Amino acid sequence: MKEAKTAQRDAYSLILEAIDVGEFRPGDRLVESDLAERFGVSRTPIREALQRLETQQLLTRDGRSLIIASLDHNQMAELYVVRAELEGLAARLAAKHATEEETRVLRDMVEDDRYLVNNPSALARANRRFHRQLHLASHNRFLMQQLTLVHQSMALMETTSLAVEGRGETALAEHDAIVRAIEARNEGAAQAALKDHISRAFMTRLKLDASAFES
Repeated sequence: MKEAKTAQRDAYSLILEAIDVGEFRPGDRLVESDLAERFGVSRTPIREALQRLETQQLLTRDGRSLIIASLDHNQMAELYVVRAELEGLAARLAAKHATEEETRVLRDMVEDDRYLVNNPSALARANRRFHRQLHLASHNRFLMQQLTLVHQSMALMETTSLAVEGRGETALAEHDAIVRAIEARNEGAAQAALKDHISRAFMTRLKLDASAFES
């Protein structure tokens, strides 16, 4: 029984990671046999993992097939509203509870990421690591659980807003402001800086989608 649960968890994690890093994109069809071969897992845990992802609305039905879900405009807007509030709270709690070591790690991430501004895909991965580290620094397990669900849904977007010209440099400046507020133990400033960061990311996303529609 334990081995079965481990296989199910691993299959779920493997598929989720593939979605998160963009190996599977919205609209891609997922086939049990293909996934079992790809990940070296039997079809039973793959099936159970797909059912779990469908329950979480990361997958949707197209006839008898399961495909990676996509977000329409309203869903995207709703997601950003929730993300701004939850991430803002995480930043506020990080300013209060983060250890000196956690704060230094956040600072090092900002400095290291300056070398990635011309590589949107690498910067997007670094961005996820930064936000994950900030979540950990909040020291609130229940908030982290909710943020994990939000960031899983963020993976359903077609492209990263960091691919927009100039957004990488701006996003890093926003990360710097967040970390400076956390370093100063200024809870209100940390929350405001994080919410401003998410707001600007949302505006960039809207402009990106508008450009795609026009083309």
